[in-house]
Amino acid sequence: MPLATTRRAGLVDQVIEQIRAAVAAGEWPVGTRLPPEAELAEALGVGRNTVREAVRALAHAGLLEVRQGDGTFVRATSEISGAIRRLAGTELREVLQVRRLLEAEGARLAAQHRTAADLAGLDAAMAACEEAERAADLAAFTRADLSFHQLVLRCAHNAVLAELYRGLTEVVHASVATTVAGGRCESHTGLLAAIRAGDAAAAAAEAEDILDSLLRDHTGPAA
Repeated sequence: MPLATTRRAGLVDQVIEQIRAAVAAGEWPVGTRLPPEAELAEALGVGRNTVREAVRALAHAGLLEVRQGDGTFVRATSEISGAIRRLAGTELREVLQVRRLLEAEGARLAAQHRTAADLAGLDAAMAACEEAERAADLAAFTRADLSFHQLVLRCAHNAVLAELYRGLTEVVHASVATTVAGGRCESHTGLLAAIRAGDAAAAAAEAEDILDSLLRDHTGPAA
């Protein structure tokens, strides 16, 4: 029955998109347990089988995790992030190497394309990093540091690059938390100065230096 199949597939796709959008918007942060299947079905106005198929698809994509007897939990903010987490696992060196590639190019483009509003945002993020470091608040510093890196990538004004980096959110956060817990609060003064000056080469070099330093300190000499 082609029409019924198409209609059913359409409903599943709609539920997938609604759950994906809710996760991306932060309505269900990573680690949050989703409402029970029956509750989701009622809220979305679909059958439980439709919800079950959508959850199964998102779990396969790495966005959700189904724990038998415990419920369904948000595992990542996007399918890209979920795939990266599966690939990277706990291998910090590989995460730092990928960060180096993306952040160096992001910094180079940010120096070329940043606006006055972008610089104001970076200044605020830098101030938050410095305040957290003075207070020795590692959790706050981790959040502020992640925010700074994300802002640099957004200042590049390259939607594809920004989306790729957004997919790294969980592994970047984990890598920042690991390095901070090890007593390393990396300074971004030189990077911000290069971006402000519009010096693309210097900005890329500063970003590379930051990640090279982390690679040496936490995973041995960079290859």
